[in-house]
Amino acid sequence: MIKKSDISGIILAGGRASRMGGVDKGLQLFKGAPLVANAIARLQPQVAHINISANRNVDTYKTYGLPVLTDVARLDADDFQGPLAGFLTGLEHCTTPYLMTAPCDTPYFPMDVAQRLASALLETEADIAMACSPDETGKLCNQPVFCLLKCGKKRELADSLRQFLAQGGRKIGAWTALHKQVKVSFNLPHDDPQAFANLNTLAELHE
Repeated sequence: MIKKSDISGIILAGGRASRMGGVDKGLQLFKGAPLVANAIARLQPQVAHINISANRNVDTYKTYGLPVLTDVARLDADDFQGPLAGFLTGLEHCTTPYLMTAPCDTPYFPMDVAQRLASALLETEADIAMACSPDETGKLCNQPVFCLLKCGKKRELADSLRQFLAQGGRKIGAWTALHKQVKVSFNLPHDDPQAFANLNTLAELHE
């Protein structure tokens, strides 16, 4: 059994939010609270501890009392590495056997996502477990920013990801496909079909 104490979490708040006009998405208010605060509240009960991956307004993120990690790549770089840069930052700082990744812009993600991914990872002896959920037609779609990653002593995933990024890779699914992975469906009767809906525009914050 993979216990809560075996899992570290990293909240991905280091993106450019180009569809929001370049604002710092994690600090935008949703129902009266910053998106990052909501992500912390949902992830904290599921993991041993949390780091925040952020590349600007670092002092503001630090007010939440959690370590804030910055990526090597600059936000304004032509080859900005996207969420995988946050994955690598999390892997490099992970002190537990497993790392749970979660974005800051998905306000209703499941409160049991880490444990369900952990169960599947253990059962299949995979290195990566990825969430997937139904779209409006019922088709299951990958939710690649929600992954549980094995952080072994040899750091194979970190080394692999570092090389993948250096070679210009940017798509999460293309990297996870290089490893033994398991897809975990969140389509049980009690699952919220909108649990993985993310907010991409300022208008969506106020709907």
